[in-house]
Amino acid sequence: MEKKFSRRDALKSIAIGSGVLSLGGVASSFAAMNYIDNNTLPNSKKNNIKHSVCRWCFQDIPLDEFAKSCANMGIQAIDLLKPSEWDTVEKYGLVCSMATDEFADIENGFNEPKNHKNLQEKYKGLIDKASEHGIKNVIVFSGNRRGMDEQTGIKNCSKGLKPLLKYAKKKNVTLVMELLNSKVNHPDYMADHTEWGVALAEEMGAGNFKLLYDIYHMQVMEGDIIATIKKHHKYINHYHTAGVPGRNEIDDSQELFYPAIMRAIVETGFDGFVAQEFIPTNPNGIESLKKAIEICDV
Repeated sequence: MEKKFSRRDALKSIAIGSGVLSLGGVASSFAAMNYIDNNTLPNSKKNNIKHSVCRWCFQDIPLDEFAKSCANMGIQAIDLLKPSEWDTVEKYGLVCSMATDEFADIENGFNEPKNHKNLQEKYKGLIDKASEHGIKNVIVFSGNRRGMDEQTGIKNCSKGLKPLLKYAKKKNVTLVMELLNSKVNHPDYMADHTEWGVALAEEMGAGNFKLLYDIYHMQVMEGDIIATIKKHHKYINHYHTAGVPGRNEIDDSQELFYPAIMRAIVETGFDGFVAQEFIPTNPNGIESLKKAIEICDV
């Protein structure tokens, strides 16, 4: 992932670790649609995990076709959708499990006071739209450090987010800050460790501020995934998956054992969504997505 990476755009090429993935590895071909029609899964076979998937990983498939395939597969939601995309997925009985919009910026977030006024105004609009659609989660970002110390970042984020949290609470919306790695994909990103995110959550003391625990990113930064989930699960309301290293399929080609991770999540009593966010290397990415859902359906 490049420093200027945006999930809103299909990736032309992406450098991860020592390898480079082309667009062919990022998204599935239209031929995948024929595959899924004959290879559906029953809706959430064990009903312990609420399955979701991040839209940007399959950007080459038209959203209407992708939503149909997800519904056939037993996936219940799609992550990181903009307001203009919500109606499309809703007609297939899916929900947007994490709302975003064009202005949401990983590098320029709430740790910088000069961003607060603009972000507060734009996020209020997104919160209103999400509430009207019954969408519960809206993503937020810390922003990059740019030399800022950890405590100052926490204080600044808290100051910028608190007015929004009061507004969001009235709308039954939770603001969710994503934990991302600053080692490989997002250099200088501030919310790059679980403990920092937990410290911010404790500073604000609001029930509608939570963390998006990205398993891939936190494995890159700190490891100790299951123990961390067990320790801090009360601050987490959303999970993302991907294989390590490489951010590809979550099968046995990588170092994380997702069945055990999913069981640990279930044991915490978690009732939110687990969203697949891997970049398929299989030209038939839908086939990889189907397998990922099977792996996580513990």
